[in-house]
Amino acid sequence: MNVDVATSGSGPDIVLLHGWGMNRGVWSEVAALLAVRFRVHALDLPGYGASSALPRERLDTLAHHVAQAAPERCAVCGWSLGGAIALAWAERAPQQVTRLALIATSPCFVQRPDWSHAVEAQVLRAFSRELAHDREATLKRFLALQVQGDERAQQAMRHLRKVVRAQPLPAVRTLQQGLAMLLATDMRQQLPAIGQPALVLHGDRDTLVPLAAGEHLARVLPHGRLSVLRGTAHAPFASDPAESAVRLVEFFDEP
Repeated sequence: MNVDVATSGSGPDIVLLHGWGMNRGVWSEVAALLAVRFRVHALDLPGYGASSALPRERLDTLAHHVAQAAPERCAVCGWSLGGAIALAWAERAPQQVTRLALIATSPCFVQRPDWSHAVEAQVLRAFSRELAHDREATLKRFLALQVQGDERAQQAMRHLRKVVRAQPLPAVRTLQQGLAMLLATDMRQQLPAIGQPALVLHGDRDTLVPLAAGEHLARVLPHGRLSVLRGTAHAPFASDPAESAVRLVEFFDEP
């Protein structure tokens, strides 16, 4: 299993995990700012970018392969699906993961009878069906949802489109498995066992993962705290990379 990693900078190790449908290029601007103080490892998740695909994707197997490609001790920053992987990784390997930054992350990505802070399951199921007919158009629609409501939506969209075009598109199978994983994921019961210091960085205009989900994370994680980026949606680091980097540096710089 090959997990491709781009490393830059020097200092304490930080691993960056991207979200569904993307690749490590989403971090280009933030990684450059972090690399001034840290050794930054931006990973392509299995099946994305230059990393080979898994026969079957599950949250625990993704966390396992990411852990194998990472330094022995590191802080981790995950976005959306990458944040869920970071949570699973932190729970299973507290000796390896020292700190967590969770951007636009939810412990449960779809609505359930006791959980309203998410999109309806049928939204992700519709994306999964549409992928088989037109993968590129489906990904474009998903990008539009990620920037919906953002004060700098055009800037964020330009960045995300550039990232998608820079690498071959993930296989339909990989994308559909990723959506199935998001549909199945519910980590709410595991949160109290994840004891690392955790920064929950969330846009107040996120329509895919509402701010209430981030508030829940920050409240239930034993050492969680919430930091809200005003005027941003699901990809705050794409619309405001400078402020995102400032808040990450402050958190990762703590003793």
